[in-house]
Amino acid sequence: MTVRLRRSELATPGSQEKMITRAAESDADLVFLDLEDAVAPAQKESARSAVIDALNGLDWGRKTRAVRINDVGTTWAHDDIIDVVTRAGGKLDIIIVPKVKAPRDVWFVDTLLTQLEGKLRLDHRIGLEVLIEETEALARVEEIAGCSPRLEALILGVGDLSASQGIRTGHVSDPALRYPGDIWHYARSRMIVAARANGIDAIDGPYPNYRDPDGYRRDATWGTTLGCVGKWCIHPSQIEIANDVFAPTDKEIETAQRMCDAYEAAQSGGAGAAGASGVLVDAASVRIFQGVLDRARLTGRTEPA
Repeated sequence: MTVRLRRSELATPGSQEKMITRAAESDADLVFLDLEDAVAPAQKESARSAVIDALNGLDWGRKTRAVRINDVGTTWAHDDIIDVVTRAGGKLDIIIVPKVKAPRDVWFVDTLLTQLEGKLRLDHRIGLEVLIEETEALARVEEIAGCSPRLEALILGVGDLSASQGIRTGHVSDPALRYPGDIWHYARSRMIVAARANGIDAIDGPYPNYRDPDGYRRDATWGTTLGCVGKWCIHPSQIEIANDVFAPTDKEIETAQRMCDAYEAAQSGGAGAAGASGVLVDAASVRIFQGVLDRARLTGRTEPA
């Protein structure tokens, strides 16, 4: 799997040229041009052409370039994949597949991409991210997570999952009636475990109130604590928060480097564990600290600022 930085994934309507231009200039790690929910049915085909033009014509810098297609049960999905890849496949890194319910939905996209890549002789493989936003998908998330070598990440789609699960939201306005704790803890944890078990990334889903930065930061912190590597941004104002929350802090980097150095020194001396700053570092815990250093390198940092 291609290793990518995914702290912030910015959603951008494929029908809004000005918003696409601003997205290309943003600090998001990944920008996905949306052909699904953000585009009205009457604009689906014109948005597809606008997305193709943007992929080919704009300077995306080091960003990961993605397109969210319409779900595979619609009449648009087939042409979304064929048109975008045929006309802009060389500039496309990721296809995001919404509303998957089973591995067959992923296989459809995977097979079509394999055919197109061979026909067009593309010099890179286009990766996949899939949205876990249907109860059928959550119930089979472990199977979905391991179903394709193209699959790079799972994304928790809480909006559609609310509808699919039949969640009632009327209590949200009354603090006295709110569900105790995080209503998405089970879904988020199960998705993260499935992703990690299959060596792919887990992305936390959108936070709908872009005027509530504290709420966004809280949800992002919960996500990163459990193992997510990034979060969707539905507004550019959320990018900076995501980039901050999902990047290791100076203290984390310093501690991780010290622990990894201690473990390496212990191994060189024939020991299987070491103590550093009152903390035991062994083969299990060093994986945690090494993960911190790996994330730091992805952000371009090798030591504390």
